[in-house]
Amino acid sequence: MGLVGILLSLSLLMWLSYRGWTILLVAPAAALLAAAISGEPLLAHWTLTFMRGASEFLAQWFPMFLLGGLFGKLMDDSGSITSIARFLTEQLGTRRTMLSVVLASAVVTYGGVSVFVAFFVLVPMAKEMFRAANIPRRLMPAAIGLGAFTFTMSALPGSPSINNAIPMPYFGTTTYAAPGLGIIASVVIAAFGLWWLSRAEAIARQAEEGYGDVSQDPPIIDEKLREHATAVGDFDPAEFNHGERSTFEPSFAMAILPLAVVIVVNFLMSQVILPAIDFSYLAKAEWGQTHIGAVAGVWSVVTALATGSLTVILVNVQRLPSLRETLDAGANSSVLPMLTIASLVGFGVVIASLPAFGLVRDAVLSIQGGPLISLTIAMNALAGLTGTASGGMAIALNALGDTYLKIAEEQGINPGLMHRLTTISAGTLDALPHNGTVLLLLHISGLSHRESYLDMVMTVIVSCVIGLFVVLVLGSVFGSF
Repeated sequence: MGLVGILLSLSLLMWLSYRGWTILLVAPAAALLAAAISGEPLLAHWTLTFMRGASEFLAQWFPMFLLGGLFGKLMDDSGSITSIARFLTEQLGTRRTMLSVVLASAVVTYGGVSVFVAFFVLVPMAKEMFRAANIPRRLMPAAIGLGAFTFTMSALPGSPSINNAIPMPYFGTTTYAAPGLGIIASVVIAAFGLWWLSRAEAIARQAEEGYGDVSQDPPIIDEKLREHATAVGDFDPAEFNHGERSTFEPSFAMAILPLAVVIVVNFLMSQVILPAIDFSYLAKAEWGQTHIGAVAGVWSVVTALATGSLTVILVNVQRLPSLRETLDAGANSSVLPMLTIASLVGFGVVIASLPAFGLVRDAVLSIQGGPLISLTIAMNALAGLTGTASGGMAIALNALGDTYLKIAEEQGINPGLMHRLTTISAGTLDALPHNGTVLLLLHISGLSHRESYLDMVMTVIVSCVIGLFVVLVLGSVFGSF
């Protein structure tokens, strides 16, 4: 009965979240259902097991969510995102519209801007480019998605995204884990996605299919869509219109400077500064008896985002007409996404504590092909079932992270390889039709699944599956590099 309870609770979680119910209610309800069917004490699991798991996630990731929200909102209100996207698209021109949109999306998100913030800037600009080039607007989500939430989210080393950060404490890694494999995966994903977009554009031109109908109402983010979005991202879209945007843009050099600061500071902190400092004091009880490997990655990213946010303010002080409101909106934007993912973690902790979970763990670890294969399958499955890369990853690593790290140590597998496989695996099947990022991008673009989702499947799912396969093969043969 315990296994039945786990399956039923996961089904309830999937169904209600797909219907737009808030995870803040759905996650504890589903966890208590599993506990009840297993004959476990309900109040103890809710107030102790569930809340302990959720609170530990909040304690660990609150600084990163907070600073990520602040950085994204500052970049938006200062006009920096618009300046970067406009410069890149103007330089490449309408003859290379697809590459322009993909590149602009990749640059801003790799620099630390939330994909949700980027969507509200990139979609209007992509519309202008696609209209000028007479390319069907139905291809816009596929182009933006390829640049914004594929290789920059999970494969490219150094990415400060929450998806690239979550494995760090479990494997003692940084955002630069397995850099060679990450770069190869990024090239493969980008190349396949751009090939598909080029092919789709050529077919559309041959069929004389133009931009299409341009009349549509401005997008309205209702509560159902908001719940979908906050379950997968790190920015509450309800806060996007709060604050005040600059009426004039910074130059491209000033706009991209904060992104460069984030990338450089993250690299220096993780690869140079922190490794050179003696952190033996962290082993003491008052610091949780931890070690620098468990926190170095997080410290590097939060320092980079804090420095990047300060840089935005300093170089754009005249372009932030209402700084306090911008900071308030950025801080508030982090709360609901953070609590939502923490609730998913709490659900996973309850499930992992049930006696029947041993059967699930043994089944996962016994998958033929070794730990790398089982890790890949587990991450794909949970990301697909929950519709969120970060949530599925957090659930799986909370339950199995220590086990996989132990296996890695026993079998001589570099934890960096497991980190990279984890992030790329979680970023494949998470983009199924019910994924909040997919729903939000389509909604802002004024398009439907019927019009645009097939091309999105090719650029944000199939491309990542191919990249994952390449990394899995190379990692199995040559190890991490």
